[in-house]
Amino acid sequence: MTPPHSTSSVLAEAARAVAAVLGGQSADVALAAYDASPRRAAVRAIALGTVRWYWRLRPALESLLKRPGALEREVLALLLCAAHQIEYSRNAPQLTVNGAVDAVRLLREGAAAGLVNAVLRRLVTERERIFTRVDADPARRSAHPRWLFEALQAAWPQQLAALLEANNAHPPLTVRLNPQHCSAEHYLEVLAAAGLAGRRLEAAGAAAATAVRIEPPVPVAELPGFADGWVSVQDAAAQLAAPLLAATPGMRVLDACAAPGSKTAHLLERTAPLEATAVDIDPVRLERIAETLQRLRLRARLVAADVRDPRTFWDGRGFERILVDAPCSGTGVIRRHPDIKLLRRSEDIAGFAVTQLEILRAAFAVLAPGGRLLYSTCSVLPAENEAVMARLRAAEPSAQRVPLPPEAFPAGAVVGVHGVQLLCGGAAETDGFYYACVEKATSET
Repeated sequence: MTPPHSTSSVLAEAARAVAAVLGGQSADVALAAYDASPRRAAVRAIALGTVRWYWRLRPALESLLKRPGALEREVLALLLCAAHQIEYSRNAPQLTVNGAVDAVRLLREGAAAGLVNAVLRRLVTERERIFTRVDADPARRSAHPRWLFEALQAAWPQQLAALLEANNAHPPLTVRLNPQHCSAEHYLEVLAAAGLAGRRLEAAGAAAATAVRIEPPVPVAELPGFADGWVSVQDAAAQLAAPLLAATPGMRVLDACAAPGSKTAHLLERTAPLEATAVDIDPVRLERIAETLQRLRLRARLVAADVRDPRTFWDGRGFERILVDAPCSGTGVIRRHPDIKLLRRSEDIAGFAVTQLEILRAAFAVLAPGGRLLYSTCSVLPAENEAVMARLRAAEPSAQRVPLPPEAFPAGAVVGVHGVQLLCGGAAETDGFYYACVEKATSET
């Protein structure tokens, strides 16, 4: 429970972060402002919880407001944060109400104190009735924007309930072991000696050898061996990329959209030596790749470039393996980034699909004959995944489908015409990911 003396400060800081997200900022950026705050953990928990349940909390509050659109953004954000605490925390509701009224003044919106007090008191008193009405709508009950609820319902009707539940769950902490330093058995012993609990993800398919779940999650800096390169934070679904690409020592390998560098590092850990090139369009994000490789004592050629223009990074020699982990909607990692439900719009999906196809075609152009290209996204929407691969193969006759081995995937993975879809949650408890592989024919057929 939040200490009484800090309730108002925590709510005010969480409200500022939520207001920034409502204004279009990512939650990661919004919360970075509070990294040095002594209230960081509480602020983060409330802000992310509020964003996670925004689409259920917002209509509940709107039923109590005459003109919700007239509220200042930070006042609305404060009401949302307080409503989250009333509905989802173990704190005494009256403590939250009192803290929110005091927080209004910290936000320099003192004129709204009476409104905040009245609305939250009514929410406490009429809570059951209000949320019963909200929950009559399945999209609101699951706290998803309607467009996304309907898209998931259309794509995954049988798995819909489990998928919605997984999206609203708190994300687990999964690490990837560096086999050059330690085995899973040894690392579990190291965790136990440090007073931490871990378990292998036996059902994670090709990632089972390297994926370990830390329970409960701890800050990355507290992970034994992290600074020494023993482990990296990476979901088991993302750990499938390196084994699926199936590079062998000495190959020329391109990671086409490489930041933050986890997959580049995994490729180098798994298969050495490689002539690896990591390309990313964002120079700042490229620095993160450099930091990751330095921590792990690995080397690759790093290039800040738009992979859609091969002249900016390519020397004319074909790559034998290419990974395209394309920019996407992120609908497979909502549990890690709940702000996706606020920041994404239905019209964004077509734009992502266009960009993905442009990247794939440019990458395929620098693929050596007989070489393989692995396409992945952290999306669960077919418009970005199966549909994009269909367009690639239609546009590139020499792109031949490479069936991915079923045993490489966790149980429950859905095999499509072109690739394999993992949904968030499931037996292996992974994020949602899509994989498809093509090979460039050595001659036109």
